[in-house]
Amino acid sequence: MPAEAIAIRKGVVQAVGRTRELRRLAGSRTETIDLRGRTVIPGINDGHFHPLGLGTNQPPLTLDLSRDAVSSIAEIRDLVAEAAATKQPGEWIRGFGWDQGYLAEGRYPTRHDIDAVSPHNPAALREWSGHALWANSKALELAGITRETQPPPGGEIVKDGDGEPTGLLLEGAAGFVNAVMPDFTEAEKRRGLRIAVDIMHQHGITSVTDAGIALDDVQRYRDMLGSTGIRQRCTVMIAASSTGDLRATLLAARELETDPAWLNVSQVKIYADGVPTQARTAWVSEPYVGGGYGGLTLPGGSVEEQLSILHDWVMTAQELGFQVGVHATGDRTIHAAVDAFEAAAKRFHRPELRHYVIHGDLTSVEDLRRMARYGFTASFNPQIKRSLSHQLVDVLGRARTDYQWPYRTALELGVSIASASDAPVVGLPDFREGLTAMLTRKSLATGEVFGAGETLDLRQALASYTTAGAWQDHAERWKGTLTRGKAADLVVLEGDLLRTPPDEIVDLPIDVSILGGEVVYDSSTDEPITTASAASGLASYMTTGCCHG
Repeated sequence: MPAEAIAIRKGVVQAVGRTRELRRLAGSRTETIDLRGRTVIPGINDGHFHPLGLGTNQPPLTLDLSRDAVSSIAEIRDLVAEAAATKQPGEWIRGFGWDQGYLAEGRYPTRHDIDAVSPHNPAALREWSGHALWANSKALELAGITRETQPPPGGEIVKDGDGEPTGLLLEGAAGFVNAVMPDFTEAEKRRGLRIAVDIMHQHGITSVTDAGIALDDVQRYRDMLGSTGIRQRCTVMIAASSTGDLRATLLAARELETDPAWLNVSQVKIYADGVPTQARTAWVSEPYVGGGYGGLTLPGGSVEEQLSILHDWVMTAQELGFQVGVHATGDRTIHAAVDAFEAAAKRFHRPELRHYVIHGDLTSVEDLRRMARYGFTASFNPQIKRSLSHQLVDVLGRARTDYQWPYRTALELGVSIASASDAPVVGLPDFREGLTAMLTRKSLATGEVFGAGETLDLRQALASYTTAGAWQDHAERWKGTLTRGKAADLVVLEGDLLRTPPDEIVDLPIDVSILGGEVVYDSSTDEPITTASAASGLASYMTTGCCHG
């Protein structure tokens, strides 16, 4: 039976049940929320996210080139021209979010599209997935990229028929431009992080995994999670890098003093391949439509060296007790990641670590069975599925496009699957769109269903954002459900989620987000609520709910 009310005391759920029964608990230390026909669900646990990237990719720091903002290369050119008119010669123009599949021209852009409007300003326009960078000639010049420049392993400098760079840089090749482009200032980064937290609260996200930062960046969280800073539960993944000593970094991470309920530095991020989009950079066993197999993006001069580094990094993390998430989208990369997990588990028996595959688009049935056997898991991205499917038939073929992100197969084989936005890849992190995607597998662009056999029911889909996310965080004992003794992290939705048609869930308004018993988002006010001291009480939100277990 759906819940009518929830009692909360000191940031913890005391009871869930009928309004009449819980009203007696109300008092100076316990507040009761009467839901009045609305829906309450546990706070969303977004298990793969880039908060700093989301915040700094918002205007005015970065041009918005998402499908909601532009529909053609011509419109992007106009935005670049407007930006150039406000800048001094030599100042950089940043942009983010363009998607070739939603541009009217139906092709990849080139430097020639924007050179005339930005001859004196280097421009770096990142594609929605973050795996491609569109640069103008000025940016290529500053980066030293010519027809002779060799890309790093797994990267590509796209060239035209005459062998000249087009301005499109894939995977690690974008590093040439990133190396010469000024970083955001610390003030801009803190502003961006605050913006990202506000966006998360507006979308019901109470826990997030920051998917790959340097140890030095953890200090920013420590500073901003104080009483006058941001309020958000965060799990941190330390990015493995060829330029650092992973063992030394993880030993230093052990020494950090943090409250793990709010800042838990416990994971390692390994970036192993690209993406199975038009870029064709994921490492696959069956060739892409049109040819090619993609490849690994790990350091190393050969596949053998790259796989050796992957195994070494996983083994180091396993030995030191850190959970590992490997960015792996192609089936060959996923198989290699599971091989590394299995080898580490056999050498250092730590089944509690729960290593997982990040994205895992084309995880094979064979590897899902292995993952279930060892307690490994995966983090899938339903919002990307909804946005991207219609573009992939010409890249992967119909069978692989339908199979991509095999939710039902994974659950039936006993693999715990969490859902994540990978924001800012999807624009805004919206679990409601993710629920619609998992329930329907429909393309946002065409309405066509891609993989009807992999759809989930509502409770399975919602669990991927709540209980499975908490399990991935090793926090299932204290968060992820609205049951007695669990953290009072919850979202109140306008209307009845159980009776809302799947296609309409994406439009179901969020009324209130509550984190640790404090209101952090209220739809009735436009003012962000980012600090504990600013958070109002619950009395005015006597607002029936489902899905509390």
